[in-house]
Amino acid sequence: MQLTTRSRYGLRMLLDIALHGGERPVRIQDIAKRRNISVKYLEQLIRALKKAGFINSKRGPRGGHVLAMPPEEIRVGDVVRALESRPELTECVGNPETCLIAGDCVTRRIWARATESLFRELDAIRIADMLDQAQKAEILGLPCC
Repeated sequence: MQLTTRSRYGLRMLLDIALHGGERPVRIQDIAKRRNISVKYLEQLIRALKKAGFINSKRGPRGGHVLAMPPEEIRVGDVVRALESRPELTECVGNPETCLIAGDCVTRRIWARATESLFRELDAIRIADMLDQAQKAEILGLPCC
């Protein structure tokens, strides 16, 4: 599986909001400028992240976006699941009806185990972990993502 820019940029956006927001909303234009991602693309991701419950938006001149839950509660695996149309390594893992031999296929079992392993690792990482690493990088003057 190759993660799309949806997951990569979505995580960058959540991290940016965690880094620069706190209690105040972060404007999408500011995220776009800091992360070098188009505003139009971030707007698409915002909709998906709001629908998944990761982001709340506030309207008005002091509006923007905030995390809908503490960074300790947002798992990377959940973000990837919310943003990827097919997070499994192969189509037959997520949709066995696409394969005539899915029930007896030895290789499908391998891909299923590999997918489970991948998400076990991604679920062990939280936005709070990324935030901690990013803050340390900023102190050293390094880019965080």
